[in-house]
Amino acid sequence: MDFIPESTPTSNSQRLSKKKGNLITCPNCGNDRDFFEVAEGVILTTHYVQNADSSFTQDSDESQILGHIRFFCGECHTDLSRFHQRFVEMLF
Repeated sequence: MDFIPESTPTSNSQRLSKKKGNLITCPNCGNDRDFFEVAEGVILTTHYVQNADSSFTQDSDESQILGHIRFFCGECHTDLSRFHQRFVEMLF
């Protein structure tokens, strides 16, 4: 985070700009909120437990990605794969 001395006058737009500096923003539409990943060649294994009434409950799932992962804007669907590493680093 940038240190801004109290005596330095800053406008609201300057503060907002510094705060948003780390956000991934779609260069096409400006979206900085909604994104999605597309993984190719995925094996999804889901484990279930059968209940006494014959119904099933999901116990766990595991996925293995064998292909490429692409990252897209959730608004205009622009390919933002160049930002994928940053996205992965910010997952909590």
